[in-house]
Amino acid sequence: MVMYESYLIKRIEQDKIIAIVRGIERKDSIPVAEALVEGGIRFIEVTMNTEGALEIINEWRKHFKQDDVFIGAGTVLNTEMASAAIQAGAQYIVTPNLDEDVVELSCKQRIEIFPGVVTPTEIMKAIKAGANAVKLFPLGSLGLDYLKEIRAPLSNVKMIATGGVNLNNIREYFKHGVMGVGIGSNIVNKTMIENRDFKGLTELAKQYVELANKEE
Repeated sequence: MVMYESYLIKRIEQDKIIAIVRGIERKDSIPVAEALVEGGIRFIEVTMNTEGALEIINEWRKHFKQDDVFIGAGTVLNTEMASAAIQAGAQYIVTPNLDEDVVELSCKQRIEIFPGVVTPTEIMKAIKAGANAVKLFPLGSLGLDYLKEIRAPLSNVKMIATGGVNLNNIREYFKHGVMGVGIGSNIVNKTMIENRDFKGLTELAKQYVELANKEE
């Protein structure tokens, strides 16, 4: 299982983007996921404050091949949520905060966890607790300068930057050394979903994937 955990990290480093799905209707979950996957996204998480999140995780896991599309649970706030998400089939857990009990539970279950952190102290506590990588959040407010400053002394820590990532700045995040980015409404466009424009969603995903993998 340790080999699989390492594989998951390597796949994020390769695929670079985690699409964060929040607040969609369950009936749209498969079409949305299919559109994102067709656009090249391989990591999709649904936030636990989305109605029917556990059912969506389960449906996605049944719909996609395990080693082709990786399904996660986001906005996991406690061990109960984490346990339920793992039981539903989540392959990784993402939190908005550092809860060391959730980190410990995930590690015991051999499920990758990316805890939300801000400060150097939180980052190192998360790594000490067993996380292989952290989610630096909310970078939409903290900004790229903060990312640059935090990466300088902690360049050996694997980080996923979440918040504020868009088509205009995604390359800057990778220039500062993150292994991946989490993108919510900027890639999971609610207007497109409401208009059933899943082809548009695919094209948008393709733009992000192309930029994320662009050679300088």
